[in-house]
Amino acid sequence: MAMTSLHQSRFHLLRQNGDPSSGRPVIHRLWNRTLDRYPDTAARYRYLGIVGLAAVVLYYGYYVPAAVTPDIIAHYHRSFPFFVYIVVVGNAVGAFASLFAGLADRWGRANMVVGGLVVSSCLVAFGMPNAPNLWVYAVLYAMLGFVEGVCLVAIPALVRDFSPQMGRGAAMSFYAIGPVAGALVVAEVSSHTLNHLHAWQDQFIIAGLVGLVVSVVAILGLRELSPRLRDQLMVTLRDRALVEAKAAGVDIDQVVAHPWRQMLHLDVIGSSIGLSVFLVMYYTIIAFFVAYMGATFGYTEQRANSLGNWMWIFNIGAVVVLGVVSDRLRVRKPFMVIGALGTMAATVLFALRTSHPDTGYYTFVWIMAVMAVFLGFVFVSWLAGFTETVERRNPALIATGLAVWGWVLRAAVSLSFLVLPFVVTSMTPLVEHGTQLQAIQARYPAEVATLQSIDAGTAATLASTPTNAAAVSTAVSEISANLHVSSATALQRLVAVSNVANTTAGRADLAYLQSYGPAAQKAQGVAPGEWRRWWWVGLGCQVVFLPTIFLVKGRWRPSRARRDEEEHERLVQEELAALSTPRPGQAA
Repeated sequence: MAMTSLHQSRFHLLRQNGDPSSGRPVIHRLWNRTLDRYPDTAARYRYLGIVGLAAVVLYYGYYVPAAVTPDIIAHYHRSFPFFVYIVVVGNAVGAFASLFAGLADRWGRANMVVGGLVVSSCLVAFGMPNAPNLWVYAVLYAMLGFVEGVCLVAIPALVRDFSPQMGRGAAMSFYAIGPVAGALVVAEVSSHTLNHLHAWQDQFIIAGLVGLVVSVVAILGLRELSPRLRDQLMVTLRDRALVEAKAAGVDIDQVVAHPWRQMLHLDVIGSSIGLSVFLVMYYTIIAFFVAYMGATFGYTEQRANSLGNWMWIFNIGAVVVLGVVSDRLRVRKPFMVIGALGTMAATVLFALRTSHPDTGYYTFVWIMAVMAVFLGFVFVSWLAGFTETVERRNPALIATGLAVWGWVLRAAVSLSFLVLPFVVTSMTPLVEHGTQLQAIQARYPAEVATLQSIDAGTAATLASTPTNAAAVSTAVSEISANLHVSSATALQRLVAVSNVANTTAGRADLAYLQSYGPAAQKAQGVAPGEWRRWWWVGLGCQVVFLPTIFLVKGRWRPSRARRDEEEHERLVQEELAALSTPRPGQAA
């Protein structure tokens, strides 16, 4: 009887206020996406699926530059630090865009996601691949960073709205899969197409067109809860009737008043800082893994991207499993600790490999797989716990709380990337010239080996006066001694170099090799040590995360969490009974 009265009251409210999606033109329904009733399970998973798909293609486009960084630098003839600063500025713009996205608590989230998806897809498909110079490319990348900063807040806010706390871990895996699957798609597509589609622009066009297709799906199918529904706390799906019954009494202006004052507290800010610095390692790998593997281990773009495939596949599996398990056990914090310690161990193994250039491909596969699994443990459990922390402050200000995290995260990434070129100075010659030098070496392997065995002064003398007998004699001696061949063989190899130098293309290639080869070779020697120092920085950032786990809401023991849930269920039943009891003078 009580539940029947409740539902009658709810339907009376809907008839009185009207359903915004009924009897309206199609164009209006595409803009007004609010739902005045909490969706059933099938519809809820449909909306979560669309949100997850939007996140995948958004980050697919956002991460595409990382797969072809050396090609972009070579195309625009700019330095590696210049390109890094473009990434820094893009992340800084994204940080302030995240603050702007805090307005999603007032304006809603769905249109931000749909609009962001359309704009980012157009930028990637039509803008960036057609940029006439790196300055224009930088402006377009900053615009892409702004869109990503907005969606960094709006997408997880939407996921939270459609997921009660007891299912929050599994739901957040929908969002967590987005950036990871985006990176996986980048690695998968590039590793299979770069050999056939040599222009780096093609990778952007493919990503942008995929994004436009998914944009149509989001435009037609994505919805969001009305403010009165989403501004309430839902612990389990059994709270649905109570949330809908109380929706009419929610004063939107009152609950979202002074949003920043309500969110700027130690638990929100401190936990945001903790995860943001923890992810420095992750974002370095996202942005520079291809460049790092090429410079340190001689990997081609295709081979480095194929290695990335393994990491992202394992990460996706981990976030899905962890989301379900953490919901079932009703705790988040233990998984954050396990994930952090496992990630730290994998980081140590990864850092130590820098001094072992002969490390096998599958050794890296296992190290990256372990790192990916434990990263997934941390991110999903933290994100679920963080949204619950924000709900403890005010469930109506989820987007504002996520905006704080988004700003801190993008600021941390910008700062770390700003420092990176000063720590890893060897990346400039290796990234700028490494690709072309590798191509030259692949065309003339014997001739390059011969030139590298000759003293630079001797090589310079032969380049200016090839018939200099003393220089020829010295070169033959150096080749014989360094390559352990006879004088006759050494002379033959020197003649082979001369024959290459007598062709127009060969002369240009050898000149390029002599101009940039020594600096690249020197950088090759110091790069492992510099990168190892940077990975130790990442390890230190991971250590910083550990104490901030205590700031996140949630229990450590499943038994205590179950008792909290039982107490909450008792209070819900009491409220339902109170709402269904007629007031004095009100008909039953």
